[in-house]
Amino acid sequence: MASTNSTWTVEQNKMFENALAIYNKDTPDRWSNVAKATGKTEEEVKLQYEKLVEDIKNIEADLIPLPNYKETCVGQDSKARTTVN
Repeated sequence: MASTNSTWTVEQNKMFENALAIYNKDTPDRWSNVAKATGKTEEEVKLQYEKLVEDIKNIEADLIPLPNYKETCVGQDSKARTTVN
């Protein structure tokens, strides 16, 4: 049985989000595909999804403030980036 306190790296979370975009709720074997894409078990990705849904509900209910993301501007030279608060 997988741990219910699984640690997710930033990279794994990004892979998880990308996999959710590819394998929507109508995709056969959705959780198996998402698990393969993230290197996690089906149980772990289902739990991570439940946490994501709960976070979204709390944000929409104004129970959790939105993160203060820094805005990144990209000029003509894709290597030149300016961060604005």
